[in-house]
Amino acid sequence: MSHPRVIRQRIWESLKAVARPDTRFHLRFSEFIPDFEGVEEATDRLMQLEAFRNARLVFVTPDNSMTELRRRLILADRPFVMSTYNMQRGFLYVAPGAVPKEAAGFAAWLDGMEHFGKPVNLAELTDIGRFDFLVTGASAVTSDGIRFGKGHTYFDLEWGMFTDLGLVEETTPVAAIVHDVQVVDEQMSVGDTDIAADFIATPTRLARVARATRRPRGIDWGLFTPEEIAETPPLRELARMRGIA
Repeated sequence: MSHPRVIRQRIWESLKAVARPDTRFHLRFSEFIPDFEGVEEATDRLMQLEAFRNARLVFVTPDNSMTELRRRLILADRPFVMSTYNMQRGFLYVAPGAVPKEAAGFAAWLDGMEHFGKPVNLAELTDIGRFDFLVTGASAVTSDGIRFGKGHTYFDLEWGMFTDLGLVEETTPVAAIVHDVQVVDEQMSVGDTDIAADFIATPTRLARVARATRRPRGIDWGLFTPEEIAETPPLRELARMRGIA
């Protein structure tokens, strides 16, 4: 089986031809998940899904490839939650009508989200309600739904916290929006904390994945040092809620 690091490096080379550079990191894909040519078509395919159309509350990652989706959600007055970059400032909630329509393009970017989104902690997330659909970017995703990002596993950690709090469950749909060059056919070993996608949306197709494994639930606290818990505000909050720290 191929190692994620090897696949990631190969995909990053292919991405250079289709990625939209980041304003701060240019094409250093180890620092961010890029936007790409054709993301509008990939987003179209996701939004046509019945499960997505019926979702009351959506969770979206802060990846650049999610910018178009965030813009569309704002224009449609659909509520969503986004984690801040590396979860350093927790989560942001965008309520219907919170953003003037003429500002949707700016608000969808990370700096705009920081301006228009309402900061919320985990306790406040539980008051907002359960997520009906989760959407993420990826450095690459296998055809059977195993996704991997920059190597920091933030989405997997977010899933663990959300399942601990009852905000998502095993059947909550997860979709990845990626370019076609980011979809690989290699077989990957599934780690204990890997979150597989149910759908893969690309500029040319929407693939429905038949997941062969169940997703993990909760947080394995043994994977984190006290310093790592202290440096990640939502994880620190959950540890206090569970009497761990």
